[in-house]
Amino acid sequence: MSDIALAVIGGTGLYKLADLQDVQAHQPDTRFGAPSGPIRVGTLDGHRVAFLARHGEGHSLPPHKINYRANLAALQALGATRVLALNTVGGITERFGPRVLACPDQLIDYTWGRVSTICEEAGTEVLHVDFGEPYTRALRRQVIAAASNADVDLVADGCYGATQGPRLETRAEIARMRRDGCDLVGMTGMPEAGLAREMGLDYACLAIVANWAAGAGPDPDEVITLQDVLDNVAAASSGLPRLLSALLVAPVER
Repeated sequence: MSDIALAVIGGTGLYKLADLQDVQAHQPDTRFGAPSGPIRVGTLDGHRVAFLARHGEGHSLPPHKINYRANLAALQALGATRVLALNTVGGITERFGPRVLACPDQLIDYTWGRVSTICEEAGTEVLHVDFGEPYTRALRRQVIAAASNADVDLVADGCYGATQGPRLETRAEIARMRRDGCDLVGMTGMPEAGLAREMGLDYACLAIVANWAAGAGPDPDEVITLQDVLDNVAAASSGLPRLLSALLVAPVER
């Protein structure tokens, strides 16, 4: 299997890469089980790109039921070394309103009960990976440069707070997260980022802000609807094809 230039994991509202050409479906089994669904491998601007819908292509998997280990292991088995995670999120602080695209540099994990390490099974080597910077610095730098080169507006920092889901958060929970320093809230940022580090994969996040988190927006009584989320995701990700093209043509940094 030839190397894959980039693997993209899509979140809520992002179930395919429309511009991917000559697509073939793969669903390798891994020692952790099966991934969320077929991995679509094709070409984009002459480069091999893999795409996986994190929740399944029919959005059948809630955040806590996703086999994050199998997803990453399957991408790695197909030849991926760089992973760009697309995460649909809520905005907490002022710079991160609906339809904003962000590349966070920090995260806080509020999840529980998820298998969060490849060291889970008896007899496996225990890894204590450095996680002070949860996203790969070189890949983040390239993503930020690609957005600039493609004229795509991007907030180039921020702290992602990963919650358990699948329910949305209470106002009190969001107020606590704001005090903790979170700018964004989502349900799938962990354990994915930590597992990628354990597996030796370069990993960065593109956070797509679909709505204000509870109590964070200008209208404290706003009710979030699925249609609003999907409309905002579509608008925020409209520049994604240009960003990906710019990222693929840039020399890989390590």
